[in-house]
Amino acid sequence: MIELGANRSEVTIKIIKPGKEGGMLGLGSEPATVEVSILESESEVTKSTTETINKLLSLLQVSCVLNLNIGNEDNAEIPDFEIEGEDAGLLIGRKGETLRSFHLLIKAIVNQKLDSHINLNIDVEGYQKRRYSSLRNLASHSAIQVIKTGRPLILEPMPPNERRIIHLYLQDNPDVSSESNGYGNDRQIKITPK
Repeated sequence: MIELGANRSEVTIKIIKPGKEGGMLGLGSEPATVEVSILESESEVTKSTTETINKLLSLLQVSCVLNLNIGNEDNAEIPDFEIEGEDAGLLIGRKGETLRSFHLLIKAIVNQKLDSHINLNIDVEGYQKRRYSSLRNLASHSAIQVIKTGRPLILEPMPPNERRIIHLYLQDNPDVSSESNGYGNDRQIKITPK
């Protein structure tokens, strides 16, 4: 960043090779290889979100850094932020509750700042990506079970963003359908044979 004359919020960092720590006296160690690129044109959403997240991380006094992932495979138009660091677990919380709250807070602040409705992704140490992958696996195994038994299956209660992943995964399945039932924190998905 010094060579580029840029600060952290103006660049993207891609880890090409993480390197490794050596044993005794540093023998066998390898330096990390990274690619640092200046952001071409930072959108107002990206700039405002970066400032807001960094401000909250500072107020929370957590040892974390914010990265902007370029080329989000799900939707390239939605900014994709990744938080990493020693205290990352504190930002995830029990079953991702703290991360969901942090995401809602950031989104509300940025929406108010920009006076618009924006979408953005915030993940901590890849937790959300792993959770969504696990939910797709759950949906797949549940659909197989429903098809085998011919009986409906009700999943454990989950928040709206997680239910959405399961509904989207099952929407094109010709053998099963899914619907949400219940209220508030007790809302569940029911998977039934077609």
